[in-house]
Amino acid sequence: MSKLTRRQFLQGSTLVAGLTLAACGGSGSTDTATTNTTNTTEAAAEYTLVNEGKLTCISNLYFPPFESMDEKTGEPVGFDIDMSKSLAEHLGLEVNWLPSQAFDSLVPTIKAGGTADVAIAGMTITDARKAEVDMSDPYVDSNQSCVTKVGSEDTMETLNDAAKKIAVQAGTTGADWAAENLPNATIVPLDDIISAMTGVQTGSYAALVTDLPVASYQIKNSFTDLQIIEEIPTGEQYGIAVSKDNPGLTAAINAALAEMASDGSMAEIQTTWFGAAL
Repeated sequence: MSKLTRRQFLQGSTLVAGLTLAACGGSGSTDTATTNTTNTTEAAAEYTLVNEGKLTCISNLYFPPFESMDEKTGEPVGFDIDMSKSLAEHLGLEVNWLPSQAFDSLVPTIKAGGTADVAIAGMTITDARKAEVDMSDPYVDSNQSCVTKVGSEDTMETLNDAAKKIAVQAGTTGADWAAENLPNATIVPLDDIISAMTGVQTGSYAALVTDLPVASYQIKNSFTDLQIIEEIPTGEQYGIAVSKDNPGLTAAINAALAEMASDGSMAEIQTTWFGAAL
């Protein structure tokens, strides 16, 4: 059993670093896993890692500004990427990102264990997900949005029609919201948000329902011919998914997130990606 050597006394376990931008368990151990110990002010929490000395992460890497692939380097970039690096540093670890996978496969992968320690993917904390995996304390606040092409005369009312195709990312809370609130529309689940926004841009879909901070970022930086016609106040919060068989890791992550909030690390990353500490 190895012990963490950096930032061992992490205080608190509740993150207060929600972004106010109108914004997936089997065993966590394998044959090669190592056990680490992090000390909080109350108790020591033991946890296992898939790879010694590394926090191994999975995501769908097509969800900017939270995660995406740099076209020049082929490396993941984004708010969640920078946050994971700081999180790993606070745990005395290195961060290790695995190749992108479908969003709706993330929770099953963490539940099955052995592949990754955590899923960090702009993932909303829900009761359904908490039944399958542990979720960390929240680190981002988010809402949903409805996006159409500039010049479209569609409203939320006219979109609720079988003739209207509504793009969503499969397995997301946006997909759930669209299915519940646009029951007459034709909901089209896709693998990633970029494909969905491109489809709205080309007219393949009448609209897209997705997280507000993602829609806002993409419209400002890439899809300038799209518009948000409705901000949907769902009051969601993002968390990090961890195996239920690895509760010590969840506790250590919560303590590290709290320290990041108090020492300015989270504010610095917020400023980098959103222009200000929020």
